[in-house]
Amino acid sequence: MDSTISDLKDFLDQKVMEYNTTQFIEPDPISVPHRYSLKEDQEIAGFLAASIAWGNRKMITKNGHKMLDLMGDSPFDFVCNHSENQLERLESFVHRTYNGQDFCYFIKALKHIYENHKGLEGIFIQHQTADSLQPAIHELNRLFFEIEHPARTRKHVADPLKGSVAKRINMYLRWMCRKDAAGVDLGIWNIDPAKLSCPLDVHSGNVARKLGLLTRKQNDPKALLELDTNLRILDAKDPVKYDFALFGLGIFEGF
Repeated sequence: MDSTISDLKDFLDQKVMEYNTTQFIEPDPISVPHRYSLKEDQEIAGFLAASIAWGNRKMITKNGHKMLDLMGDSPFDFVCNHSENQLERLESFVHRTYNGQDFCYFIKALKHIYENHKGLEGIFIQHQTADSLQPAIHELNRLFFEIEHPARTRKHVADPLKGSVAKRINMYLRWMCRKDAAGVDLGIWNIDPAKLSCPLDVHSGNVARKLGLLTRKQNDPKALLELDTNLRILDAKDPVKYDFALFGLGIFEGF
């Protein structure tokens, strides 16, 4: 590792230590799955919160908790055992362009996945490749919509094979697969964090470009691959820990 890369690694490692702390949890959507101790509750709560994770961070977090309150604070039990009458209470939910119709379908699709595809983790374990989870995200999209669904809801689950960087799902996968002493990410899935991709959005992309980690101008799958490749040079075993650094530099420091 040459001195320039070594200096960048030292800088970003310091930023990871600064932002990857328990103080990060409460105002962040990751606080939503942190409400629970049961694995299935955590992964469903996390998936729902990540699915609405665009826009104002405070509002995302607030509405993520609201989703769980509407489900009686027992997400796995609600997914598996809900009645049509119970779904009606979800119909009033709105977060930006995600509405009650989308929320109701998500519950039905999750039930289908747990009953027929060994749950969310099962999909990613089965369809991961040697160095990536992006093909498994495509498979999640396919299986999520293999039952009858509203056309409008398709836009709320990304597909990397259709040009998406799948920012929200990659963030969700970080929550599920990373585990370290800081205690922010849950690390409840048996998937190697070396395969994770960085949640790429306008803020993290701009910071990555300023740092020389990304040269491609648009945020697309090619840019995601470039960023992942460079982050894996800095830490091959845990590249996505640098999401904390990119996020903190962009949001809190205006880097």
